[in-house]
Amino acid sequence: MLPYIAEFLGTAILILLGDGVVANVCLNKSGMKGAGPIQITLGWGLAVLLPVCIFGAASGASFNPAVTIALAVAGTFSWSIVPGYILAEVLGAFVGACVVYMFFKDQFDATEEQATKLGVFATAPAVRNIPRNTFCEAIGTFVLIFAILGIGHVTGAGASGVSNLFVFAIIVSVGMSLGGTTGYAINPARDLGPRIAHALLPIKNKGTSNWSYGLIVPIIGPIVGGLVAALLFKVIPW
Repeated sequence: MLPYIAEFLGTAILILLGDGVVANVCLNKSGMKGAGPIQITLGWGLAVLLPVCIFGAASGASFNPAVTIALAVAGTFSWSIVPGYILAEVLGAFVGACVVYMFFKDQFDATEEQATKLGVFATAPAVRNIPRNTFCEAIGTFVLIFAILGIGHVTGAGASGVSNLFVFAIIVSVGMSLGGTTGYAINPARDLGPRIAHALLPIKNKGTSNWSYGLIVPIIGPIVGGLVAALLFKVIPW
């Protein structure tokens, strides 16, 4: 039971801090409005790092269905835990997003732009092109998971805790280098849970939740990219 609780809580904290930095920077009447994409990118990296440090020993700190599935393919995770992990990750992301709304409700009320409100919860493309957007998410997730698997080749990284800093570096690098096209969900739960929250919460003048994009790109792209990364990593004669 502990690993599932850890995945739920870890993903909730990840979304609280990750969606929180977007709200902090983008919503009207926030003291940090306009701080820009650098703060958002670093904030997302830290949002992953902190729960990884807290819950890594308890669950492996996946917090991401694409990572969970890829690690099962790579033989790191047992397939028996995959469904429970994915459910815990999506529920944790939903709860984290709900807390973000409660925390920033005054700022949501003060913001008129519907796209900005949705952008706190979920990703969107800079240029909508579903095949290319899906490709971008797949590539970003490929880098994420291939690098995570590669950390295992760094002698002593896991025992010393340096591997956690590598995860932070991976998230920040993917965001800064590849994040401008789709907002780098690279995690189906990170997008799906908060998008469901956006659809259900009584957000003032919130507009559509853009399901025609959200049910395809940030779900299919990361899973495909993660699978390719895991399969390639297995066949390389290290």
